[in-house]
Amino acid sequence: MYLKSLELSGFKSFAKKSSLEFNASISSIVGPNGSGKSNIAEAFRFVLGEQSFKSMRGKKGEDLIFNGGKDSQRANRANVKVLFDNSDHTLNVDFDEVSIERVVHRDGINQYLINGSEVRLRDIIELLAGAHIGASGHHIISQGEADKILNANLRERRTMVEDALGLKIYQYKKEESERKLEKTEENIKSVESLRREIAPHLKFLKKQVEKVEKAREMKEELKDLYREYFKREDIYLKLQKEDLAARKKGPQAELVALENELEKAKKILAATKEKDSRGEAIIDVESKLKIVRSEKEVLTREVGRIEGEIAYLEKNIKKQKESTSQIEQKTVYLHELEALRKTIDQHASEAEGKTDVAAIKSLIYKIRDLFRNFIESNRTKKDQAAIGDLENELANLNEERKQLDQKLQKQATEETGLNNEYLRLKNEVEKGKDTSLEAERKMLQVMARQNDIRATLNSLQVTEERFVLEETDFKRELGEAGVLLGREATEYESFKIGGEASARSEQLERRRYIEKIKIRLEEAGTGAGEDILKEYTEAEERDIFLGRELEDLDKSAVSLKELITDLENRLDVEFKEGVRKINEEFGKFFALMFGGGKASLEVIREKVRRRRSDEDLDLLEAEGYSRAESEADSALGDEGIDINVSLPHKKIKGLVMLSGGERALTSIALLFAISQVNPPPFIILDETDAALDEANSRKYGDMIENLSKFSQLILITHNRETMSRAGVIYGVTMGGDGLSKLLSIQFEEAVVVAK
Repeated sequence: MYLKSLELSGFKSFAKKSSLEFNASISSIVGPNGSGKSNIAEAFRFVLGEQSFKSMRGKKGEDLIFNGGKDSQRANRANVKVLFDNSDHTLNVDFDEVSIERVVHRDGINQYLINGSEVRLRDIIELLAGAHIGASGHHIISQGEADKILNANLRERRTMVEDALGLKIYQYKKEESERKLEKTEENIKSVESLRREIAPHLKFLKKQVEKVEKAREMKEELKDLYREYFKREDIYLKLQKEDLAARKKGPQAELVALENELEKAKKILAATKEKDSRGEAIIDVESKLKIVRSEKEVLTREVGRIEGEIAYLEKNIKKQKESTSQIEQKTVYLHELEALRKTIDQHASEAEGKTDVAAIKSLIYKIRDLFRNFIESNRTKKDQAAIGDLENELANLNEERKQLDQKLQKQATEETGLNNEYLRLKNEVEKGKDTSLEAERKMLQVMARQNDIRATLNSLQVTEERFVLEETDFKRELGEAGVLLGREATEYESFKIGGEASARSEQLERRRYIEKIKIRLEEAGTGAGEDILKEYTEAEERDIFLGRELEDLDKSAVSLKELITDLENRLDVEFKEGVRKINEEFGKFFALMFGGGKASLEVIREKVRRRRSDEDLDLLEAEGYSRAESEADSALGDEGIDINVSLPHKKIKGLVMLSGGERALTSIALLFAISQVNPPPFIILDETDAALDEANSRKYGDMIENLSKFSQLILITHNRETMSRAGVIYGVTMGGDGLSKLLSIQFEEAVVVAK
């Protein structure tokens, strides 16, 4: 890889587009003071990404743009483009030629381009770092900066040497890894904070889920209980229905037959010529009895219906009382809360006007007691609103049944009177000897049997009324089960039970147990169960995700720490090996420049002063040290670079004893030694030979020629000896218009000029 050309436009004094072709190993740029030749070195810094305007002799980006001249308008932007031959792919891109361009506008906006495509500054830095090139460093040495490495402190020298050795990529990766580690540790703290925040809510949701799951278990148990209950109840009702039908069938058939016989007897009596009053009386009594018994049957059915409703209401009232006995089911009326608020507001207003602490405390105690009494009164009271309505309805039914009982009693009395009359007539008929006697006797026997059968049927009718109520209750319970548990609880037909029937007491016990579970379900309050489960699932998944993320972050942090340690080790090893190689070359160049002597770099740790803590001072003082001796302590800091020099024929050791010229020669020897160890693709030297005399200039020129075998050199110089070593010379001139212009001189012409 080598530098092919540099193109400037609008940069500082180069208002017009100017190009420099670097087709020789050594190119020299010459010109009078103030012509703008040092602007070329600054153009290199600029295009390679330098961010310090001070190093480019400016305060802001606008200072780098041509500001106009006598006959020239100012430029709106400055751009510099450098072109590299990348046929060996030193730069990590798939192009044989790579152009890097930077543009700055008057509003301060910078643009960076690689082969015409806009990129970030970071992309430029990373690309050049792979080739040991940067915006500033060992390969761009401007006037007055040659001895910068000598003036730097231990740590700064180490940074310069690392940069020259091409170790900047490790530093860059290390710094990037440290930034990532810092960001990772921040993320770890953030994730841990998020987990701590959701932990209480997750714990609360878990308890709620346990309640929901317990309620689900109760529901599943209730489903099975319901299905068994419904199955057995269905079997019981079917058996009851069949039994009632069977028991009614015989009496009803017999009653029809008796009615036929009675009609025959009546016809015989009616056909008898000699009708006596007894026959007509018997027929009249029989007719009245039939009416009375019919009315009695209606009343009996009505009484049965009312008794069923009374039983249902009594059971419902009992259930309501059990429900309202639970604290969670207590009802607090709005008017009671409003009365409480009004009282508290009065006490609060009274407290606002007081300054006495004791009086304010007394009012606070009153408010607290108000709350306690309010809660206690509502805890112990019974909620009679709904129960009262049911009890009123029950009282009305009891009153209605009482009236029906009175009517039944009246009917029974009337029936008894008609029966007595019927018996009296019967006795008279039996005593009679007329021809209708047998018919009358037969009619009386039939009527007696009819009375017995009707009594049996009335009893069965009451039983049937109760059965209808049980069947209605069964259907209602089916509906409640469907609403509470879904259709699955009502699908009892396929449910297997251990027997077709069981004692009625066992079935009633099952019903009571079902009611208990239903009350427990109501107390559990499972209305929002699905929402709670969903929220818990989401919160748990969030916590698991954060846990996995925390685990990944911990692994990433460990990996980054290991990478940083590895980079530090590699940096340390390669740095010390680089220092060893630099020392070999530094000694040679130093001896060449001074005709002998020694020079070397030494890796040392700088000492720093630190102040002890008060606790440490107390401990040292207790051990016998004076407080003044113990207040400050030396500690070892970071590793740095120290420079040891020993001039020939002089007792001079150390940089502080060197003269200005000796310092210049030492810095040049060190810079050339560094460049020899890890040669950059090109080196720009801006008047670094200004302080050299003729003899040292020749030595400098020899070193330049030797260095050009490893790196392409661009020399900005006034020195004739230096100029004579160049293959191409560019002259920079500036006219009255303030514009820098370039002139190129061939090598043959350069030799003439140099002489």
